[in-house]
Amino acid sequence: MPVYKAPVEDVAFLLNDVFPIERYNNLPGFADATPDTVEAILAEGAKLCEEVFAPLNLSGDQEGCTRNPDGSVTTPKGYKEAYEAYAAGGWMGLAAPEEYGGQGLPSVLNTIMQEFVSSSNLALGMYPGLTQGAIAALIVHGTEAQKKTYLPKMIEGSWTGTMNLTEPHCGTDLGLLKTKAVPNGDGSYAISGTKIFISAGEHDMAENIVHLVLARIEGAPAGTKGISLFVVPKVLVSEDGSLGERNGVSCGSLEHKMGIHGNATCVMNYDGAKGWLVGEANRGLNAMFVMMNEARLAVGVQGLAQSEVAYQNAVAYAKDRLQGRSLTGAKFPDKPADPIIVHPDVRRTLLSIKAFNEAGRALIVWTGLNSDIAHRSSDEAQRQVAEDYMGLMTPVAKSVLTDLGFDNAVKAQQMFGGHGYIEEWGMSQFVRDARITQIYEGANGIQAMDLVGRKLGKDGGRAVMTFFNEVGAFCQENAGDESLKAYIAPLQQGLGHLQQATMWFMQNAMAKPDNAGAGATDYMHLFGLVVMGYMWGRMAKAAQGKKAQGNGVAERMDAKLLTGRFFMERMMPETATRLVRIVTGADTTMAMPAEMF
Repeated sequence: MPVYKAPVEDVAFLLNDVFPIERYNNLPGFADATPDTVEAILAEGAKLCEEVFAPLNLSGDQEGCTRNPDGSVTTPKGYKEAYEAYAAGGWMGLAAPEEYGGQGLPSVLNTIMQEFVSSSNLALGMYPGLTQGAIAALIVHGTEAQKKTYLPKMIEGSWTGTMNLTEPHCGTDLGLLKTKAVPNGDGSYAISGTKIFISAGEHDMAENIVHLVLARIEGAPAGTKGISLFVVPKVLVSEDGSLGERNGVSCGSLEHKMGIHGNATCVMNYDGAKGWLVGEANRGLNAMFVMMNEARLAVGVQGLAQSEVAYQNAVAYAKDRLQGRSLTGAKFPDKPADPIIVHPDVRRTLLSIKAFNEAGRALIVWTGLNSDIAHRSSDEAQRQVAEDYMGLMTPVAKSVLTDLGFDNAVKAQQMFGGHGYIEEWGMSQFVRDARITQIYEGANGIQAMDLVGRKLGKDGGRAVMTFFNEVGAFCQENAGDESLKAYIAPLQQGLGHLQQATMWFMQNAMAKPDNAGAGATDYMHLFGLVVMGYMWGRMAKAAQGKKAQGNGVAERMDAKLLTGRFFMERMMPETATRLVRIVTGADTTMAMPAEMF
């Protein structure tokens, strides 16, 4: 049976020492996030995930979901009770507005909880995760009536939510969308069409499911300019808030998937279902992007989460599995062999995962804090900087954390040898579950193109230049600190490579767009390395300061500093390789005729 322990100490280090949360007490909700409150939230969240969610992960994967003859879906044994425990604990509304029944606490705390949940049981965690995305979209674009009707029930967890974009003939290119909306004459629309890959589209854990559906109103313009967003409840809601008759929406079938078996991935059929316009007509993508951006960041967290839980199990196995002797002589002569953690290549593998996990976690905390600034600050300049950062970092966080999260799940599986390929050990599930994170909410190649093709040049490059200046200033401020030399020098070099790559795109991609396409993924990972290197620079500085204070944390801070050094010495140099690939351009990539493949 796989194990999981929420990384509470590491999160506390980030919130208390690296990005001190009390600095943000001027923002709504932060004053309520006192040290005692945060400590209690982390402890209770960890307990729920370790004791309730995690024990259901393997069994839920083995059992999967079942579609019944009447179109209803039964989730794995224990899921309903676990979800009810999550809802009863107030976790759905942790950061939601108090006026709709939420607690109004900083969203960064919800981001942290998403990691705990996704590590302990990714498939189960998707049900509330999607609901939180739907809540975010309705808060921004819903009418007052829609907010009053849906938000309180969704925030309390008695209703859940989904997003319905993909159709059998169109995924990324939503301009091909065919689902239609016909006005009923009473302010509602009749929605007809088929959506596929709808996570949590039907299940037995809530009394109603609130679907957010993209559709085209009759007579609307072709392409993406004619798409609208509609709220379509599974069960219609009466004026007094009670549930009425069943709407014309049903689960036609369940997808048979590689992983996340405990989540119901549905083909959803809309047969004249009643729906109501969310936001403006023909501007549905604008409204849905609120949910999509929330979801993309959450998926990045999922990639990190699978890396973390796979790492924890690989470390436990490496300390226990006896195999061979150390290259420098027996370390445990009283045993028939040494545990495999004595071997350098095992340590290289584990340290590469650990170094990624800690930097990735710092990145999601930093991003969560920027999200709070963007949504809660009354200072327009602060909001703009935070919004610029979120736009720039969303594709990086989604793609880099999921690409490397999957790679790390494979590395962790490798630690088990043949046992890693056997289902009962649980490692193959982490690999299978992690794989979807690279695909859904915008495949990672599309995210890379979004970064290079849209985000870099947006507002004259304002966001990327602000990031360069921030990292450059950090390096300059700490260049004279001898204790940080091992972290600052590689970061400066990596930043230089990223700046060179950015300049190369500016000079070579406008006239020849294929240059951007051919180098986009390498650029995205180059960017990710520099971001994680920056996170390690900040963590190293905080660790040195905390170590100097004493308080019995020297050993833990030494471990952190060693992990950061490993990242800088063994992982950061990859920026040079990425730069070389980028500047080769697209000529060779595009030269081969299609028939020669």
